[in-house]
Amino acid sequence: MKARKIKDRIYWMGSVDWDRRLFDALIPLPDGTSYNAYLIEGSKKTVLLDSTDPQMADELLGQLEGVSKLDYVVSHHAEQDHSGTIPQVLKKYPDAKLISTPKAKGMLIDLLRIPEESFITVKDGETLSLGDKTLKFIHAPWVHWPETMVTYLEEDKILFSCDFFGSHIATTDLFVTDEGRVYEAAKRYFAEIMMPFRNVIKKNLEKLESYDIEMIAPGHGQIFPRPAFIIDAYRDWILGPPRNTVVLPYVSMHESTKRMVDYFVSALVEKGVRVEQFNLAVTDIGKLAMALVDAATLVVGTPTVLAGPHPYAAYSAFLANALRPKTKFISIIGSYGWGGKTVETLAGMIPNLKVEVIAPVLCKGVPSEKDLKALDDLAAAISQKHKEHNFT
Repeated sequence: MKARKIKDRIYWMGSVDWDRRLFDALIPLPDGTSYNAYLIEGSKKTVLLDSTDPQMADELLGQLEGVSKLDYVVSHHAEQDHSGTIPQVLKKYPDAKLISTPKAKGMLIDLLRIPEESFITVKDGETLSLGDKTLKFIHAPWVHWPETMVTYLEEDKILFSCDFFGSHIATTDLFVTDEGRVYEAAKRYFAEIMMPFRNVIKKNLEKLESYDIEMIAPGHGQIFPRPAFIIDAYRDWILGPPRNTVVLPYVSMHESTKRMVDYFVSALVEKGVRVEQFNLAVTDIGKLAMALVDAATLVVGTPTVLAGPHPYAAYSAFLANALRPKTKFISIIGSYGWGGKTVETLAGMIPNLKVEVIAPVLCKGVPSEKDLKALDDLAAAISQKHKEHNFT
């Protein structure tokens, strides 16, 4: 794709990756993604903000064919999907200087072997004049690595945010046209990579409040011509109270746990609790992560395998522990054949979650009437907890 004009002497570059379906060998990409770079031509200096994934290097270098001189390259984030083509760009423009945070400098040297003499490091709030355009660099650590920053173009009031406010969508639309679609993609993106750092990201949001932002240009996905849409969404995901929702990831081997799950979901619904149910044998992990953003309660359903939880159930607990959602309560339901330490094992896998544990329900073999009554009691306890906290 050719470079595309955003505003006078400001261009989108990079690539749209229609076919990628997995990120970091972990994160599903049902809608592909894009790797966004931006070219700004000032009256005196020209700068490229970020680059593209190394697999798409030829596309970016082709877009730069008509650019005779590049004075600066800005690296907002050292991860290779944004920085991976910077070595080729610097080879094409040997006089260009690479601008980064001090921490990013060391990481870029380690990851890409960029020579130290290529760098200019910038302090938080430092500015750079391109002549009639001024860049202001704002450190934004843990969005979502420790070295990250964003850039504010003062005269045009554009925030170039890299991973901050991003979304994985492959599309020919340069700007957001379908906010509903982008909201879901951005929430998935937040859940998968931003949620563990939401307390730090809250501070970065507060940092941006003093800026008059008319447009946000992220490193993945479309440009936001209405910044309040995505900023308000982030505020809700970070600061909003949990919802009256139970997230229920489960796996079942011989239908005993599945029977418990079906009965339990019905009991919760009867008590006015919304449920997000995920069969871990087939589920999209990104959807599970999204559901955890808002849920007040997590209940893991698992059979017992070799005296412990099923590996899929253990993975769901590991994932929740890594993502650190604002969940307030947790429990476990499931079945066993002769015994085991399922509850102890899963409980030991969630040290990062500051949650109240509600008494689990485990049954031997298929659930009996007594077991179903225990599930009713668990649903009632969860419903009461949600009401006490006014979760809606």
